Amino acid sequence: MSVITLFLLAVGLIILVFGAELLVRGASALAASIGISPLVVGLTVVAYGTSSPELAVSVLAAWNGQAGIALGNVVGSNICNVLLILGLSAAVAPLLVARQVVRLEVPIMIGTSLLLILFALDGAIVRWEGVLLIAGVVGYTVWTIRRSRRELREQVEQAASETPHASSRGRQLVEIVGGLILLGIGSKLLVDGAVTIARYLGVSDLVIGLTIIAVGTSLPELATSVLASWRGQRDIAVGNVVGSNIYNILAVLGLSSLVAPGGLPVPPVALTFDLPIMLAVAVACLPIFMAGHRINRWEGLLFLGYYAVYVWFLVLTAIDHDSRMLLGQAMLWFALPLTVLTLAISLWRHRHSFRH
Repeated sequence: MSVITLFLLAVGLIILVFGAELLVRGASALAASIGISPLVVGLTVVAYGTSSPELAVSVLAAWNGQAGIALGNVVGSNICNVLLILGLSAAVAPLLVARQVVRLEVPIMIGTSLLLILFALDGAIVRWEGVLLIAGVVGYTVWTIRRSRRELREQVEQAASETPHASSRGRQLVEIVGGLILLGIGSKLLVDGAVTIARYLGVSDLVIGLTIIAVGTSLPELATSVLASWRGQRDIAVGNVVGSNIYNILAVLGLSSLVAPGGLPVPPVALTFDLPIMLAVAVACLPIFMAGHRINRWEGLLFLGYYAVYVWFLVLTAIDHDSRMLLGQAMLWFALPLTVLTLAISLWRHRHSFRH
């Protein structure tokens, strides 16, 4: 491990933060200028842009016949998005959750997760299923934008005289594109540096892939959501996570199944472990979001603790490949308590606030 590696790691972090700053600033300004709420921009433009690493990694892996990487990258990123990114964002500042997210986007995220599991039950995501997934993301995007424009039409008409000129919108688009480019560069530098350090410390390639690469492709979401939370753009922070998870399943896996020779095979271990945990994490969002429509700091810390447990299971599985009982224990002692505990806590909070 050289000084250059540490230097590039630091440079990557700086570029990542600067790129997130540009993206959040440009996206929030663009939302205001064209009459679309920051939440919708977070659900679409920001979410899709920050998911570009997942798209690149999964599609390329599927093209090269590495189905495990393509599927694992999406599933691992979705788990990371909720537990690590949303948890860290809430730990930075409590997040207010729009009613639209609770009523529509979270159920859609849960529905797409269920749909993925149904498609995977026969051991593969075939091309016609990929076409349906892609059609789903197109329909969802168009519907989301039209719904937002309809809801904000009166506000747009009232502020018509204050609408920025095309040159202002052009600058906002440049900030968004520039921010996405910098996020990609910063993420690559950070992942490369982290892999180099991990190998220097003797960590196996398998563990690196299960941890660093999965988190690495989610670094744009991490930087963008945490910075948006810090700057008070909390609709973008929440929308980025939920929108990215929807996009990852519908668009990333949809395209991956189209380019993969013969479709995208689903390993049995993904059906018994990773996919159910991804669904449990998505379901766990609903009761927490419903209780007071906010994510408190302690709930963010709870999510971070869950992610630490999940990574621990991944590392143990990587170390002991013959341990089949571990997967069953993980489902019993992680996924089920995750859903039950968050549901119980959130219902208690809701009942307690109603009494007072």
